[in-house]
Amino acid sequence: METKDIMMTSMLAMDKGEKEGERNGDGEEAGGKDDGTQQENGRLVLADGLADRGPKSVTNGFTSSTPQSPREGTGTAASAVGATSASGGGTGSSVPLGDLRTLVVQQTSLERPRETWSKKMDFLLSVIGYAVDLGNVWRFPYICYQNGGGAFLLPYLLMAVFGGVPLFYMELALGQFHRSGCISIWKHICPIFKGIGFAICIIALYIAFYYNTIMAWALYYLLSSFQPVLPWSTCSNSWNTVNCVRYKYSDHNVSWSNSSTSPAEEFYTRQVLQVHRSPGLHQLGSVSWQLALCLLFIFTIVYFSIWKGVKTSGKVVWVTATFPYLVLLVLLIRGATLPGAWRGVEYYLKPDWEKLLNTAVWIDAAAQIFFSLGPGFGVLLAFASYNPFHNNCYKDALVTSSVNCLTSFLSGFVIFTVLGYMAEMRKQNVDDVAKDAGPSLLFIIYAEAITNMPAATFFAIIFFLMIIMLGLDSTFAGLEGVITAMIDEFPHYLAKRREWFVLGLVCVCYLGALSTLTSVPNVSVMTSRSCLVSTRVGSGEFAGWSSAPAFCCSSLSVSWPSLHRSSCLTTSTHHGPPSWATASGCPLSSVCLLTWSTTWLMLKAHSNSAC
Repeated sequence: METKDIMMTSMLAMDKGEKEGERNGDGEEAGGKDDGTQQENGRLVLADGLADRGPKSVTNGFTSSTPQSPREGTGTAASAVGATSASGGGTGSSVPLGDLRTLVVQQTSLERPRETWSKKMDFLLSVIGYAVDLGNVWRFPYICYQNGGGAFLLPYLLMAVFGGVPLFYMELALGQFHRSGCISIWKHICPIFKGIGFAICIIALYIAFYYNTIMAWALYYLLSSFQPVLPWSTCSNSWNTVNCVRYKYSDHNVSWSNSSTSPAEEFYTRQVLQVHRSPGLHQLGSVSWQLALCLLFIFTIVYFSIWKGVKTSGKVVWVTATFPYLVLLVLLIRGATLPGAWRGVEYYLKPDWEKLLNTAVWIDAAAQIFFSLGPGFGVLLAFASYNPFHNNCYKDALVTSSVNCLTSFLSGFVIFTVLGYMAEMRKQNVDDVAKDAGPSLLFIIYAEAITNMPAATFFAIIFFLMIIMLGLDSTFAGLEGVITAMIDEFPHYLAKRREWFVLGLVCVCYLGALSTLTSVPNVSVMTSRSCLVSTRVGSGEFAGWSSAPAFCCSSLSVSWPSLHRSSCLTTSTHHGPPSWATASGCPLSSVCLLTWSTTWLMLKAHSNSAC
């Protein structure tokens, strides 16, 4: 139970020689006490000399606190005014200074106190861990060199300043002010758009189905790294084909052709994904039990990290959010010492200013900064809702977004120093080596480069451990956004059953993710190496683009009530949204899902035509 104290000090006439005046004073105190007790389910406490001791009181085990938001302090201020008029209404004239008595009004709320972060750094690391994910490592470097190299940084920074950071700050401010998740926050803004919150939760669940599968791959690679010889470094395994060609920097007599495949590629496609076991989409194939166990282990870690709320996840991110930076620094130093690393860096940063005239470059810059910072998924709303009301979220937005952009830029050096090394080893151009994007850039190109490094086992272990850490942070955040939204929307049913609700949610995500462990969904049916496009990661684009219309509706609906406040915002009586608003707003989730379906079909048709 949350108590809110308001102290009002009044000068009461205490003439000990006049008994009638003393009785009148006592009667006024009693009348004020009765009024305060009936109003707002509060109570009055008289304490002598309280100004010296300070207002400290405990009610039902919870210490008194100050109002957390202007809405919480409004009712208390009204009670204070009423109590003041009741207690001082009978004096009638100025009185000499006598004994001071302090009137303390304690307003009692039936709502449970909202959980808060243990430390400010818990919040910052959680936001950084959410924003810095696998896309910073594999998507930004690819998008950067594809759209003009160093010239791409200009539209990227402009989109960050005028688009990404303001949206990022807006979501933090909304969550911190209203202290609500992505569903219940709409009753404070515009109830008709409440369906957007449900759509965001559905999209977050869909993302959890495939995103954790990538971590299951990384865990499989990590466990396979604890061998004297890395299994993706040789062509003598049962899954290898006659086209397998092992390359080393010292091998000058080995020729590389378009039909050649590396041991790392065959390990990824034939051993991990097992594409060759399914003839097509009409036969899905069986679930890989090895990946199913890896996925179960990943979800077990996720559950025990978020089951108690931000108190536990805020401690876990001290490891999962900081360890990747240590590994990136180690890999950057190692990559800079490899032969041909300068070729990759030159290819990465060499500006092509003519590409800035292409509108597709600016669209890619906007899409990259939007999906990198991650507004619109309800995560920032959830994280900021656990902040103190007067926290400086503007500074937090600048710090976390800057760290995210700098991490993307640093990851480009880590990736392209290795790509330059691979081009030098294969006697090819960098663009021929760097044509694979997405997970193949990590699980094929980078994995193959690690096999040619001294202490390959050590670098393989820390690299795939870094991928797992990057993915765990984003999973924590995505599921926490759903959990906070549902608990805030249905507090009477879920607030006291958080552990069981989180368990059920994780089980649903695990069962949904099992469908991504079959042979067909792993990789699209392909006939050439250039069409190595993972539909699992492609589905990430589908989920990302489906959230774009939801977030556009969110931005418009947040700004629209400022012009039509009386017709949309709820009143200060704290009544729920009208039935017409809920009935009209919830179908918006269907509209967002319809947008997702259309986008999925269009991208699928484009992918098939490209192959």
